[in-house]
Amino acid sequence: MERKKFIKSALLTGALGAIGSQLLHAKKSESIKSTYDILMQQVGFNHLPNKNIGTMNSIIHKADTRGNANHGWLNSHHTFSFANYHNPERMHFGVLRVLNDDRVMAGQGFGTHPHDNMEIISIPLEGDLEHKDSMGNIAIIKEGDVQIMSAGTGITHSEYNKNKDKEVKFLQIWIFPNKKNVTPRYDQISIRDIAKKNKFYQVLSPNKDDQGVWINQDAWFHLGKFDKGNSDEYKIKKSGNGVYVFVLDGEVEVNNEKLAKRDGMGVWDTDSIKVTAFDNARVLLMEVPMSL
Repeated sequence: MERKKFIKSALLTGALGAIGSQLLHAKKSESIKSTYDILMQQVGFNHLPNKNIGTMNSIIHKADTRGNANHGWLNSHHTFSFANYHNPERMHFGVLRVLNDDRVMAGQGFGTHPHDNMEIISIPLEGDLEHKDSMGNIAIIKEGDVQIMSAGTGITHSEYNKNKDKEVKFLQIWIFPNKKNVTPRYDQISIRDIAKKNKFYQVLSPNKDDQGVWINQDAWFHLGKFDKGNSDEYKIKKSGNGVYVFVLDGEVEVNNEKLAKRDGMGVWDTDSIKVTAFDNARVLLMEVPMSL
């Protein structure tokens, strides 16, 4: 795959310049549509209760119900509608629009492509991801790092597996911002020194002076690594927000519902949730506003 090629978007499902096996040679005469505008056409904040579970302020997305796009060089699972995967009941959870679980083969990656007015978070789970962007940033992110791009008025970037002998695994997360057309910004931190055992710790917030990276949205992300039998309670930071639980490894219980590896569960209209590990587990919590 040539690096000068960029990712073709499936415009009908609104994932401009983000992902896909089809790579498109851009024509100079073609106009590039706004990432924000395309995705906003589809939102309805349809975080509807799942009638199969007892709590009516929750929805569960099992790992095997996610959309899947396996292009050989890229194997991506989509919790929410993305590129060629379109499910009108799986568009987003509040302002959380994209949650992609990506695996990129050795030496492969996403060519240069555009974004605007979106908060884009990358969390590597294994391997090394090489990043380059139009702001002049060149960086390697790896397990134990968190990366944020505030696309704002517009950026282009590329992401490649740095290694030639093993795949890279990472989460790609998109959040609608609470303000448009900000100056694009990039940040990357190591969270190894702030990690805690058997307790959630903050890796993202809306506040520049808080622990972790910051974004233009009233959202908070926490990670937790738990030994079997341990639990922790998470309290919602802002009234009206919901929290989306994503299990990275192991098996946990959230509000009496069991979740396994790569299962997701959204909860809203609550002040707190309790997470208990039935096995050694890693969990990502994403607290987000439920409306713009």
